[in-house]
This record gives sequence, C-alpha cells and structure tokens, in this order.
Amino acid sequence: MRKTYIPLFAILAMVSCQQGSKLPAIAPDVITEKTPNDTDDPAIWVNPDDVSKSIVFGTDKETNGGIYAFDLDGKIIQEKSIKNIERPNNVDLAYGFQLNDSVAVDVIAFTEREKQQIRLFSVPDMKPLDGGGFPVFEDEANIEQRLAMGISLYKSPKDSSLYAIVGRKIGPSGSYLYQYKLEADSIGVTANLVRKFGSFTGGKEIEAIAVDHEMGFVYYSDEGECIKKYYAEPSMGDEELACFGGELFLEDIEGIAIARYPNGEGYIIVSDQQRGQFNIFSRKDNSFIKAVNLSTLETDGCDVVTVSLNDTFSNGLFVAMNDEKNFYFYDLNKALDLK
Repeated sequence: MRKTYIPLFAILAMVSCQQGSKLPAIAPDVITEKTPNDTDDPAIWVNPDDVSKSIVFGTDKETNGGIYAFDLDGKIIQEKSIKNIERPNNVDLAYGFQLNDSVAVDVIAFTEREKQQIRLFSVPDMKPLDGGGFPVFEDEANIEQRLAMGISLYKSPKDSSLYAIVGRKIGPSGSYLYQYKLEADSIGVTANLVRKFGSFTGGKEIEAIAVDHEMGFVYYSDEGECIKKYYAEPSMGDEELACFGGELFLEDIEGIAIARYPNGEGYIIVSDQQRGQFNIFSRKDNSFIKAVNLSTLETDGCDVVTVSLNDTFSNGLFVAMNDEKNFYFYDLNKALDLK
C-alpha cells in the first residue's frame, strides 16, 4: 500500500467532521489499510536491526478480532498478524524480556476480553509465550469485573522485572487495576499478581493505561474525571500522586502516549475523544502545553516513539486509532505541531 497523502479538500472535509475541535486539522502522513472490524489501540515496535522495518501492532476489537501488524507504509503484514482473538482490546510492548540466562526477547502483551485473560507473544517471530493465556481478576466473583480491557507493560529500572498492569470494563475504586509480574523459568512464563491499586470516580470506565519506565510512573484515564498518576514500582506504594487535566476534555479521556526524551523531557499525549483532538502535557510536571487536531475520529488508543525511522518519520512516529477501521501515522514533530 502506498503512503496516503491528503489533499487540501480532504483536510477541509476532515475539519467538518470533527465533533467540536476548532483547531486547524493536521493530516496524517500515512493511513493504514483497514482491519475487518473495529480498531482500538496501537503499539510500535522499533526494529533494532533496521529501524525502517519497524512494525506497528494494532488491535481489531471483536469476537473474531486480532492483532494486526502494519509496516511503515500502513500495509498489513499478514504473517506477523495474530488472528482469531476473542475481542482483543489494548496492546503494549516491551524490550528484552529475559526468558533464561542467555535468551531475551521483545514481547507484546494484549488483553483478550471475552476470555478474561491477557496474552504474551514474542516479537518479531510472533510466538506465544503464555500457554494460551494468563487469566486475570480471578478473585472477582462477578464476571463483569473480569473483562480485561486496558494493559501496559512496565520494565523496572531497578531489577529489569517485567510487569503487566491490567484494567477491566468495570471495577471497584482502590483496586480497579491489577499488576502482574511476568516471570520465566525452565517450564515457561507465569503471571503472578503482586498488587491491586487505582482509584475510580465511577460513571464511565478506565481503559487507557501508559507507563513511563524511566520516570517510574503509571498514568491512566479515569474517563469522566482526570488523568491519574501512580508509582509503577509496586514497592513504592499505592498513593495517588496526581489527578490532572480533566477540565480540558469535552467528554471521554482516552488513549495515552508518552513521548520520551533525555533528562526527563517529553510529552504526555492524551486523546480528547469526542472533541476530535489531543491534549499535550509536560512529562516533567504534567502541566498543560496545548491541544492539537490530528483529524482523527473518536480516537481510543495511541502510541509514540521518538527515534527517527525513515524519511517520512524522521522525527519519530505518532500513531492514533481512527474510527474507520484504521490507524493514522504522523511524523512526531508534525503531530505535535513543533516548528
């Protein structure tokens, strides 16, 4: 599939479709091929051997759903896609998960809502590491509280332990999120519950979760209230560190992506879903910087990397779900409207 460049008339049409955004529309550099059902959340894998061959994984959210792999031109890579997953919701990625003393692999993890579990696959060979899946929220008697939705992986800078922080469709305040430690031994990989945390104001849900590995924080969208911030390291405790940005969103606070630069610099980019734009906050102090209109419809999930990948994405790549069964790719500086 060729890169899709958007002419002026199409940009104007996009502006007219926005639900409330008054900002100038920024057109994507690439629009992906469509998935069969309903896109939701992306994760970007940077190929360490050839960055131009990096892969964007995106969920297709339905009973016959899957995790679709896209090249940087937006074309589906069929042999890297995972099919027949029962309502995959969110996906995340981590580098260098230690399988044994001599073997480390990159991994993607995603929720499989209808099976009340999470899945773990190696990248880029796409082999399952989970024996068919890790059940989550097993101690909940109500099946509605076991329907896994959001997920983010956290690799601890203290000891390189890998954790999956998982949210669900509904859950109680104070323990809406469960954190599992992913551990490998001679038998295989296990997911062991290490803590429950996360306040919830009620009314909507918690889906979007993102971890800042270097700074040691986990952020999640309490959709009708604010963006909440906790320590990602279990030993640091369960105190809520911040609740910010809620007044800037029209309705649902959705996908979160963290653009990381050296010395703690960077941005937290959050989807203002019904307004059709993104709010950008400082990574250092979570203060609001500005909003941008990226011409997407009803964005759920998003992801970002700050390394140069090719001529099109020379400043990094921002990926946003679009409510037309596809994803939009942007050069990062263009997405953030940086001059």
